[in-house]
Amino acid sequence: MANDGITDFALAKRKAARQAGASDLRELPTNEEVEQALRTYQGLYQGDEQRAVLTHLRKHALAIMQLLKSFNPHLTGSVLSGTAGRHSDVNLQLFVDSIKDVELFLLNHQISYRRAEKRMYVGDAWHVIPILTLESDEAEVKIAVFSTNDQRHALKTSIDGKPIERARAEIVKNLLQQV
Repeated sequence: MANDGITDFALAKRKAARQAGASDLRELPTNEEVEQALRTYQGLYQGDEQRAVLTHLRKHALAIMQLLKSFNPHLTGSVLSGTAGRHSDVNLQLFVDSIKDVELFLLNHQISYRRAEKRMYVGDAWHVIPILTLESDEAEVKIAVFSTNDQRHALKTSIDGKPIERARAEIVKNLLQQV
C-alpha cells in the first residue's frame, strides 16, 4: 500500500498473502491492523516524504472544499486519516439536494469531471452513490455525492464495517496547523 499505491485493503491483503505463500485467506489481518502497520512503515521508511505529501494533499483538499463550500463538503479517506502517500487521491463527500446542482457548478467553473457510481451502506440500506472524479495536476479528487438527509446516517462501505470518518473544512485547517 505504501509503495504501490494500493488503496483497497482487501486487494492489498490478498496480494501480501500471495507473495508470502499463505494459502489460508481466513487468517488475514483486520483493516485496522493493516492501517497500523502502514503507519509504522511510513514512519520508519517514508517519514519526511510522507508528511510532505500528506500536507500537500490536505492543502489541495481544503482548496477544493472551499471551492465547493456551498455543497457541505467533508474530507474522508487516507488524506484525513494521515496515511496518504504519493499515490493517494483526495476523497470528499458532499451532501446536497440535487447532484445536478453540483454538476452545473462544475460546468459553470469549467471543471471537467468523470461520473461513476459506487454502492455504499447508508443508514440501514445499500444506496448507489454518484462519484464525480476531478483530474488535476495536484491529485485526483473523488467526490461522493449524497443527499442532504444522508448526512444524519452512518455511512459505511459494508454492512458490518465501521462508519466512515469525515471532517469539515475547519478540522482540515486544524490538521494543517498541527504539522
